[in-house]
Amino acid sequence: MTGPIYLVRHAKAGHRERWTDDDELRPLTKKGVQQAEALVELFRDQPFTRLISSRYVRCVQTFEPAAAALDLPLQLHEALAEEGATEPALELIRAVALLGSTALSTHGNVQQEVIEAVGVGEGEQLKGSTWVLDVRAGEVAGGRYLPPPA
Repeated sequence: MTGPIYLVRHAKAGHRERWTDDDELRPLTKKGVQQAEALVELFRDQPFTRLISSRYVRCVQTFEPAAAALDLPLQLHEALAEEGATEPALELIRAVALLGSTALSTHGNVQQEVIEAVGVGEGEQLKGSTWVLDVRAGEVAGGRYLPPPA
């Protein structure tokens, strides 16, 4: 069974320039928390088999409400980290598509590079936005953009 892959750019986080701690620890803003909570409704009727996130706090926090609502564990994967490369992210997408519908929480650069590499879109996407990727025969065959839910 294959399912759509939801490639989500993490919700709105604090300003990188103003954050003085390790960037991996930068949390969501109040607006970002609202976006994360709104994903629960977006995901409600999806038969997700797993939720996977970058290890960065802002990506994890983006999926925490959905993980609780769907009663799914939140897994972490290095291919989704901000410093990740396009090919490992694509390999992850191909692999999880074979296991069923999956949502991935990542960073803007990873989301942008993936959608450009597979030819479904281009340009920077808004924080909290989602690309729903249709994977067929192990390759991304199409996709549609969903603006941030809140």
